[in-house]
Amino acid sequence: MALGTRILNGVERIGNRLPDPVFLFLWLIGGLVVLSLIGSGLGWSAINPVTGETLVAQSLLSRENLEKLIIGMPRTLADFPPLAIVVTIIYGASVAERTGLFNSAIRGALLNAPKALLTPIVVVVGMMSHHASDASYVVVIPLAAVIFAAAGRHPLAGLAAGFAAVSGGYAGNLFPGSQDALILGITEPAARLIDPTYSVNIAGNWFFIIGVVLVFTPIVWMITDRIIEPRLGQWTPPAGANAPTTKVENQRLTNEQKKGLAWAGLAILGMLALWTLLTLMPGSPFIDPEAEVGQEFNPLYRSLIAFFAMTFFLAGGAYGAGAGTVKSHRDMVRMMGEGIAQLAPYIVLAFFAAHFVAMINWSGLGPILAVNAAAELKTIALPTPLLLISVVLVSCFFDLFIGSASAKWSALAPIVVPMFMLLGISPEMTTAAYRMGDSVTNIATPLMSYFPLILTFAQRWDPRFGLGSLMSTMLPYAGAFLVAGLTMVAVWVALDLPLGPGVGVYYDPPAPQAEVSAPVDSGITGTAGPAEPAVVAGTGVSTK
Repeated sequence: MALGTRILNGVERIGNRLPDPVFLFLWLIGGLVVLSLIGSGLGWSAINPVTGETLVAQSLLSRENLEKLIIGMPRTLADFPPLAIVVTIIYGASVAERTGLFNSAIRGALLNAPKALLTPIVVVVGMMSHHASDASYVVVIPLAAVIFAAAGRHPLAGLAAGFAAVSGGYAGNLFPGSQDALILGITEPAARLIDPTYSVNIAGNWFFIIGVVLVFTPIVWMITDRIIEPRLGQWTPPAGANAPTTKVENQRLTNEQKKGLAWAGLAILGMLALWTLLTLMPGSPFIDPEAEVGQEFNPLYRSLIAFFAMTFFLAGGAYGAGAGTVKSHRDMVRMMGEGIAQLAPYIVLAFFAAHFVAMINWSGLGPILAVNAAAELKTIALPTPLLLISVVLVSCFFDLFIGSASAKWSALAPIVVPMFMLLGISPEMTTAAYRMGDSVTNIATPLMSYFPLILTFAQRWDPRFGLGSLMSTMLPYAGAFLVAGLTMVAVWVALDLPLGPGVGVYYDPPAPQAEVSAPVDSGITGTAGPAEPAVVAGTGVSTK
């Protein structure tokens, strides 16, 4: 057995033995309780260099923390930012999805693609389809195969390009959406462990995700046309009643669907006009005249959550009215309910993730670990690009075993985000590096939840196409994405490019609110000594 096959088989065995992410969080909470007992007993502590506050480890079994855990359990869940953000957007997105708006928009974009630009259009549409959630997998990927076949090209090349764009390009898009709201919503409470006033908005990675589209599109285009399709060879349509159709006409939009898209377009233009008016009018709620230069539009960026929710809702309703998929307002209410019902697995996960994040804050261990780890990294003096490359690689590794992006980030963010803030790296940049790593290895692991579905799509065109065939087809994309992703993160930092409106690579902490003179321990090493601690310049971490 080849070494590569043995490695992949080993990864599969390990991944299959992992519990559900819900129970992973239960294990993490159990370990956190034990660690808090040890830390409080040994007097672990550090100084928050942003607030000047002395951070001391607290036992999670203390009376105060038990009251927070048990009595405040509903509030802990309600205060978990990603939950409210995702539910808000899903109210609108579920209408857009269930009326058929997303499906028809994707099909319309792909079916009208010029043959010479077929591959790049499939890639861009695939990345844009992330706004459609699961529809991106069940519409873009099989439809790409049909369109390639109709154009006289190998359908599995189209399927591979679609899969690479939808899953491998998961970090890319032209506009922020629910995924940005979810991931950056997890980033904000993690950042507030160090800076309680820090605010993250849905547009915090906007320019970066556009960059992913610009970098990944030519990569998929080249690999598909120059490597994958020649390797697949000439495709001969299978005969028989079960052969998949290659007629694009069977996928064409009806007149009603075209009418629905036109009405949806008018609804989107109306929302854009409304938001422009609210921004430009005197006394606009979207502009803070008292904010610092460059921060005055933060309310506008934070309003994008409501904007996308309302736009999806109105555009979905307009499409449904035009296409005939909505007969009354009750249909739209039902669709919203179905969307929330589909969100149930995430709500279950969010309950445990919310308590893990809150308990890290109550125990003080997250900030203490971040402060001391930042001090150690500062002594090593690694360049900023290498620090962020390490985030990409760690994210890639965990992605081989845990598919949920929000589950991984909920566990990593409370440690990684504060630690990198203390090294002068913005929470948004750390988040962007994580998203890049989470994206690139999706297409190479059979543990990815949609991998069996993609294999089923492929076997419609070639029954002999097995798991190994799909993995070997997607590995060139994954390898190229990893190299490009690491390079892109390093270049972004080196050039100090903006990540989004008003958001940069680096974090400049405000001056400490108060001087701290009480003796504290050097970190996770033992009890506090009697002498005044020295403070490492730039970090506020006390050392003996």
